[in-house]
Amino acid sequence: MNSRSSQLRERTRAGAAVGMLEAIGQSEAFLEFQERLSRVAPVNRPVLLIGERGTGKELAASRLHFLSQRWKGPLVALNCSALTPSLIESELFGYERGAFTGAERRRTGRFEAADSGTLFLDEIGTIPIEVQEKILRVVEYGSFERVGSSESIEVDVRIIAATNSNLVELAAEGKFKQDLLDRLSFDVLFVPPLKERKEDILLLANHFAARMAFELGREEIPQFSEETIRALERYPWPGNVRELKNVVERAVYRSDSSLITDIVFDPFLSPLPDYQTPIREPLPVKPASLSLEELMNKPINEAVRQVEIYLVKRAIRDARYNQRKAAQRLGLTYHQFRGLYRKYREEIT
Repeated sequence: MNSRSSQLRERTRAGAAVGMLEAIGQSEAFLEFQERLSRVAPVNRPVLLIGERGTGKELAASRLHFLSQRWKGPLVALNCSALTPSLIESELFGYERGAFTGAERRRTGRFEAADSGTLFLDEIGTIPIEVQEKILRVVEYGSFERVGSSESIEVDVRIIAATNSNLVELAAEGKFKQDLLDRLSFDVLFVPPLKERKEDILLLANHFAARMAFELGREEIPQFSEETIRALERYPWPGNVRELKNVVERAVYRSDSSLITDIVFDPFLSPLPDYQTPIREPLPVKPASLSLEELMNKPINEAVRQVEIYLVKRAIRDARYNQRKAAQRLGLTYHQFRGLYRKYREEIT
């Protein structure tokens, strides 16, 4: 076996340890994203990942690391939104003993821990301006000082940052340093949301279902009924892949059969008929009538959308705003109706 093949096998093993192999998809949006990621991974420059919650930005960061020349080095992650502004600086740069109350010993920061490897900064848009200035210095000069010290420490770190915020707008408002944004955006990768990856929904669902069944010690591989597949494909997935994983795993563990026939999208919905999660009910406005002639002159997707909105409005009005009865009128399960209601909530209300 040649050295290149050996390296690839080692990288695959290392990547699997952090879920690298869960980057699954066959949609055009997914494949295009993976191609761009693979192209920039070997380039020793910062990369900015932009995407909605649950799209897999941390997974993308780990793939960037393990496909780079730094793959043998450490991959260190920090969720910047999980820390108070006063803690972020000490977490990133470490501190000396006596630097502040409670600093009883020297502590190494994330930059030092990531030396010769990659530092993943998630939700970088939440970092305070004064800390951004210190990060900028590391990017430009490869050095920094621990909190409470004047000693310069040199590090070799590649930064991968992620956010679901508009950093360009934040920079224009003075809430994010333009110089730092310029340094971090050598390349900007937009992680596609699940709604743009329709062809991947069933593929991912089958993957999560099989893995959950294995975890539960079940021998049969779960299968989804046709009705369940349609429900999965029609749901808008605001929580993206993370939400899909939760929904599928919940369905598998609740099912007594290998055939999955019931999907619960909202775990907060009460099974008790007299108790429902409070929602903003639509105003009692009679839905406008639909003209077949007008629908015939519209693209099919728009025509279907208008028909669905009309039927949901009429059903919920006729059921006196009882959503379970409205679902029955339309021949839908309650969860299917809730999916339609959430999809068209703005138009209905």
